[in-house]
Amino acid sequence: MNWSVYIILCTDDSLYTGITTDVSRRFAQHASQQGAKYFRGRQPKQLLYVETGHNRSSAGKREIAIKKLKRQEKLQLAATGLEAK
Repeated sequence: MNWSVYIILCTDDSLYTGITTDVSRRFAQHASQQGAKYFRGRQPKQLLYVETGHNRSSAGKREIAIKKLKRQEKLQLAATGLEAK
């Protein structure tokens, strides 16, 4: 199965990083507050970055690596655009 790592800009200008097999579905779940608890009290505003081509294990490891980045580093990563691995 093809897993993706993504970064979402939220309405409070925070950044959320997650993994999924279907980014569009997951974004919709976050928007309807059926996804992560993180989106209680905030809404997803924009999908900033998608990295595809992972299996479940590598996606999880990449998610952890991205979450350890500083905000500015995440924004620089997102500036590279929506791209494949």
